[in-house]
Amino acid sequence: MQDHYAKLGVSPIATQDLIKAAYRKKAAQYHPDKNPSPNAAARFREVQEAYEVISDAERRKAYDDYRQRSLIEDPLPVARDLAGKYFQGVLN
Repeated sequence: MQDHYAKLGVSPIATQDLIKAAYRKKAAQYHPDKNPSPNAAARFREVQEAYEVISDAERRKAYDDYRQRSLIEDPLPVARDLAGKYFQGVLN
C-alpha cells in the first residue's frame, strides 16, 4: 500500500492547509518542466494522486480507514514498512 501522507511529507493528522502547502512544494519540486530527472514525471503523478486522495474529505476517511484495517488485519508487513521508513528517516 502506498503511503500518501509520506509522499507529501505530512503526518496523518495534518490540516488541509498543511496538506495543500506540502502538495504545492512537492509539485513544484517534481514538475517535469522544472525537474530534468528522468523519474520526475512519475514522482509528480504520485504526488498528484496522493493530494487527490487526502485533500478530499470522503476519500481521506476511506483511505485512513483502510490504513487502520491493514494494520490490524495484517500487522507484520505494515510494521516492517513503518520500521523501514523510520530507520531511513533516522539514518538520513
